[in-house]
Amino acid sequence: MKTTFATRGLVLAAVAALSFTVACSSKEKEVQPVVTVQTAVAERGPIQQVIRSEAVLYPRDQAAITPKVTAPVRTFYVNRGSRVHKGELLAVLENRDIAASMVENKGAYEQAEAAYKTATSSSLPEEMQKAELDVKSARQAFDADQKVYESRQSLYKQGAIPRKDLDQSAVTLVQSREQYEIAEKHLQALKAIGHREQLKSAQGQLTSAKGKFQGAEAMLSYTEIRSPINGYVTDRPLYPGETPAPGMPLITVMDTSSVIARAHIPAEDAALLHRGDPATIIAPGNIRVAAKVTVISPAVDPNSTTVEVWVEAPNTDGRLRPGTTVTAEMVARTVNDAVVVPVEAVLKSPNNATTVMTVGADNHAHEVPVTTGIRDGDRIQITSGLKGGETVITVGAYGIPDNTEVKVSNPSNSTAAKPEGN
Repeated sequence: MKTTFATRGLVLAAVAALSFTVACSSKEKEVQPVVTVQTAVAERGPIQQVIRSEAVLYPRDQAAITPKVTAPVRTFYVNRGSRVHKGELLAVLENRDIAASMVENKGAYEQAEAAYKTATSSSLPEEMQKAELDVKSARQAFDADQKVYESRQSLYKQGAIPRKDLDQSAVTLVQSREQYEIAEKHLQALKAIGHREQLKSAQGQLTSAKGKFQGAEAMLSYTEIRSPINGYVTDRPLYPGETPAPGMPLITVMDTSSVIARAHIPAEDAALLHRGDPATIIAPGNIRVAAKVTVISPAVDPNSTTVEVWVEAPNTDGRLRPGTTVTAEMVARTVNDAVVVPVEAVLKSPNNATTVMTVGADNHAHEVPVTTGIRDGDRIQITSGLKGGETVITVGAYGIPDNTEVKVSNPSNSTAAKPEGN
């Protein structure tokens, strides 16, 4: 009887142990459920490092034309929106008083020019010619008196003439020598000083008259307002008869055949760009226009600590209007054969380790350490850890342990759509 009770006790204990084991197994299965995730495929393809920034559009060239003289507007030849060409006459200011002044100065200039020609071609040469003749005559007289003196000196020694005749001949010789020397000095003075100073005086009067005439001519030209560039008239605030205030633009002309988007970006982003890099300008209405980087400021703005970058785009159809706020996308770098995954597939641990969770053939999640490279919107380059073609978890990977069984729901067969080409 005792043996029977003992046997029953052993049986009950075994049953209890078996029940406990089954219960524990059930609890373990509840602790590790199947996790539902969404996935994408790590693709190989091009990716671009794009720097995006808000920018304001400016015309390629602009001229706010301010008159140099203050006078009422006599005539306008253009209106707002008029197409104009470089050198075209846009307006004329009242200029009758300036025109009269120019005529007066022109007359003075012509008079000085005639006086200069007279001084250089007639008066001065005649005076020089007279001085040369005087020198020649004085020389001949001196030579003749010299011969007479020598002859009388010989006769005096022979006793043929008295002493007074010899003395008279000596006095005449001295006088003729002095006349010759005076004529020679006068000629040399004309050559050395008179000629130069007379020409200098005539030249100075001519230059002064010419300067006054050119000044009056310039003042008259300032009353004719001409366009310095090709473009369109964007502003004309006055009407004929009104006088513009000093420093006030009379007409504004813009060349909008191309536009420039001026963006301010962080210095570290600007360091990645180069002149000529491809870009895209995105205007309101989803207008996308291919462009290129043309200017990268060499200095950092001390107020905003940013660098100004210009992106230029053609605007022959006029869709891009100066003053509009747009988005400038500048391509700093392109990798043609990169492993690319959605950004949400990349996980970061508290110690800054970067991983992705891949789904193997066994439907289990596997943690893979990776390093990242270029990011373009919602796509990111994997430079190591993946080869391409792996299935990565994009939704549901955060916090699940390695080797967790997963169930794929609404799988994606590709990464995010590639951006439009520039």
